[in-house]
Order: sequence, then C-alpha cells, then structure tokens
Amino acid sequence: MQLTLKRIFFLLLAATVTNSTFLFAQPLSGNQAITRQDSLRGSLNENRTWWDVKKYTIYVEPNYAAKTIKGYVQLNIEVVKNHTLMQLDLQQPMQIDRIESNGRQFTYTRDGNHFFVNIPGGFPEKTHQTIVVHFSGKPTEAIRPPWDGGWIWRKDKSGNPWMSVACQGLGASVWYPCKDHQSDEPELGAELRIVAPEGLTAVGNGRLINQSSLDSGRTVYTWEVKNPINNYNIIPYIGKYAHYSETFDGEKGKLDCDYWVLEENLEKAKKQFQQVKPMLQCFEHWFGPYPFYEDGYKLVESPHLGMEHQSAVAYGNQYKNGYLGNDLSGTGWGLKWDFIIIHETGHEWFGNNITTKDIADMWVHEGFTNYSETLFTQCQNNAQAGNEYQIGSRKNIDNDIPIIGPYGVNKEGSGDMYSKGSSVIHTIRQIMGDDEKFRQLLRSLNKTYYHQTTTSAEIEAYINRFAGKDFNKIFDQYLRTIQIPVLEYKIHKGHLSYRWTNCVAGFDMPIKVEFNEKQHWIHPGTGWKKHPGKIKSGLLPDSNFYITVKQIP
Repeated sequence: MQLTLKRIFFLLLAATVTNSTFLFAQPLSGNQAITRQDSLRGSLNENRTWWDVKKYTIYVEPNYAAKTIKGYVQLNIEVVKNHTLMQLDLQQPMQIDRIESNGRQFTYTRDGNHFFVNIPGGFPEKTHQTIVVHFSGKPTEAIRPPWDGGWIWRKDKSGNPWMSVACQGLGASVWYPCKDHQSDEPELGAELRIVAPEGLTAVGNGRLINQSSLDSGRTVYTWEVKNPINNYNIIPYIGKYAHYSETFDGEKGKLDCDYWVLEENLEKAKKQFQQVKPMLQCFEHWFGPYPFYEDGYKLVESPHLGMEHQSAVAYGNQYKNGYLGNDLSGTGWGLKWDFIIIHETGHEWFGNNITTKDIADMWVHEGFTNYSETLFTQCQNNAQAGNEYQIGSRKNIDNDIPIIGPYGVNKEGSGDMYSKGSSVIHTIRQIMGDDEKFRQLLRSLNKTYYHQTTTSAEIEAYINRFAGKDFNKIFDQYLRTIQIPVLEYKIHKGHLSYRWTNCVAGFDMPIKVEFNEKQHWIHPGTGWKKHPGKIKSGLLPDSNFYITVKQIP
C-alpha cells in the first residue's frame, strides 16, 4: 500500500493546483538504469535458492532518543541444496554484528545492501538449521511516511514516543536481516519480540503470546503469526495504546477483531471502526473466508496513513471517511466509507493471502484490492454505485509505462496497477456476464492460491480456465502496453462497420454497445466488420469498458 499512498498523495497535491493534470510518484519504477544492487535484491540467485525460510523470530529494541535499534533475527531454514555462500539482505547504514549457528560463528563480506556469509562445508541437504544474526544501527528514517520508507520516530499529541516502520517497496531489509524477496514467505510464520519503554505498549502481527519485564520499566511484548507472511508485513508498533475488541461471526466461525489506538482516540475509534464488520461480511461474500483466522484481525493506529500489514493493519486516516476526507473517484461514493480501513483490509486477500513472487507482478495485489473498493461500494449501496465508483477512479490512470514491470530486478510497473488494474478486472466481469460466476472466480482464486506465492501469468491462465474464455489479448493490451484500445466505427447508408485500432495484434475484445435504442454485444477484430441490418442512430459503448471511441466519416 505504500506505493498506493505515494500515488494518491501526488494526485491530491496536483488536484489543488490544476483540474486537468495529475502527478504520480513511483519509487521503484521509471527509466532508471538497472544496477548490480537491483539484481542482487530482485533475483533468485544460487546464494538464495539453496535455503528456504521456515520461520523468522525477530527481537528488536529501539532507542527513541538516539533513533537506533538493535536486536537479532533467528532464521529457521530448510536446506534445499548444499552450498557454502549465503546472501542476506540488510540495507545501509544498518550493520550485522555477528552470525552464528550451533556454536559456530561465520565470517561475511558486504556488498552494498547485501551480505555474503561464508558457511564452510555448507549444511547437509534436507536438514533444518537455525542461524542467528545479530544486528544494530540507525535505520533509514521515514521522514514523510508512507511516501518514503523506513523506521518512524514520532510523538503523539500528548508528547509520548510513537514508533513504527513502513517499508513496502523499500523492503524489510531496511531494518532487519532477511531474504528480502517476496517469493520466500516463512511457511511457519513469524515471532516478533518488541521491547517497549516504560509506559508504552508494543503491538505486532498475530497474537500476543507473552509479556515479560526488563529493567528500567521496559517490557518485552512477544507476538506470534502462525501463517505465512510477507517480509515487509512484519511490523512493530510502539505507543501509548488503548485496546478494545469484538468478535465477527464469519464463514470459518468466530474471528477475533482487535483494535489498538492511541488512548486519546479511543472513542473516535469505537465509532469509526463500526465499518469493520460490514466490510468483513462483504469481503467474505466476494472473496471467501478471511485468510488468517488463526492470527485474528487487527487495526493498529499508526504514525502514518496506512499499510496492509498482515493481521495488524496500519490505520492513520484521522477517523475520516474517504481518503483523509477526499473522494478519489470524484463521484461522492468514496466519501461513504473509510478508504484506509477498506483498501488495506482488501489486501488481506490480495497481497497477503495471494502474493506475487516478483514485484513486477504487483498489479495482482493492487488491481484486485482496488477493485475491493468497487465491490464494497456495491455491497453498501447497489451495483450502479459500484460501477460509478469504478468508472470515476479511471481519472487516476496515467498510462506512463506498462503495469507489469521488468522481472528479477526489484522493479514494479506503473502505478496504474491500481486503477487500470481494477479496470481490467471490471472488464472481465462484464464479459463474463454472470456476477455469481465472477464471485466464485474471486473465491476460487483465494482458495486455490491460499497462503501461496504466484505470478501474473499463473493468475491470468487460471482466470481463463475458470471463465472458459480467452482473455489473453485483453491482459496483454492493458497490462503490457500503455495503449488504450480505440473502437473505430463508421455508418454508411445506415450500415454499421467497426474495428479495434491502437491495440495488440489479434485484439478481439467483445464489447457491449447501444444503438437503435437497444444494447448489443459486438465482437470487433482488427479488421473491419459489418453489422447486419441498419442502424438508425450513433453507437454508444457501455461505459464500464475502458476504451476510446472514434467515429470515422
């Protein structure tokens, strides 16, 4: 979600300057040259593939005054293949202090944001090993989170320290050593041990399993996640928190819903968070059961706008509907619900449950989650309201570069992955023409790829098989080019002819249009086709399709 919020920030900034121009920021995309550091971070090289992370145990102690942290990461790994060199990722200026396993200490060298650990003789194949990495330093500070990433050092209105991390895109290695690649989620989850200063509470992902006292009034809060989790989703929150909870009667039984908010905002939260249960009911209807019943659902007030941290969703929308009181669709429907609650929770299904192996395919996260806003608008109102919200959101599309980025170099595609990605999904829904089958498609995706990593190609093929239709040209058109297809038509002596232009070879998307005061499905190709019979009026395409129309004299 960090990328989403960056994009929205510049959108709103531009909206205050001009009515016709929108500016977007993409921290990892564009025309920058590919570097060795990009390849080390984004590729699955031999120093990464020989070991599979089973669980992270992270101990972290922040020093608020010095803006430093120290701690250790216990890596529980499975040895896939014997190898003597291990790549660990930890971004400058953070340091690794020592690395040990079973009484042995390992030497290592540094290459920018990556460490290469020497393991003499390697480990036996098909064994499970524990490696402990001690780290310390002054992590990159997020000055304007979540538009930039890093550790966040803030104070609440009462002057109490308030700390957290925002690191999607920038990566979890900005603060702790790990294999910083989306393809390797720890199957057995994670444990986060957070040291909180006296008078403060530490909140993490999953469930609180232990609380122990240290000297000087400090407390270690231990949180446990039982399910696989993205590296960048493992996040500590430390602040003057109050807590309340409720239970949602969901498809898999009782779901614990916990809310951790600043003490001063408790009453505001109890009112604003009443949106959670209707949202969960809507999303379970469309997507299937909440994917992390074992870990529960949480909203945690954060010193930034929001992020999809699994089972501990970051909330900072000032208890307002819309996005800080703004409707990103311009239709009015976006002011009827809290953008951060809805969007970030949608990521629990798309992004956290279904995760792409490479961030080049992150439209799968953002496009489907963006579409969750449309579906929630429909759940709260009606289908027409959802359509209007979806169509209005297209004004955010820039068509700068393709939605899918280059693979293996830690580069995502265009920020259009949000609004344009959801337009692709909306188009597929129209062509399927059966909302119950479309709903079953979304539920089936979450069941088939439950707690798994995947690729855009796999998701595209699955949609084709489930729908019984070939959407390949549609995917290629909207995901891999910046061309918006043009429906050209001409009327000669009452006869209608039409074709697609500005499109990929073989583009043949069917489309619903209106003429002669009735709706018709037509099937244009890249060559002219003639409609049988005569047309009495002009052609009006269904606005649910993201296209351009041009009448040829």
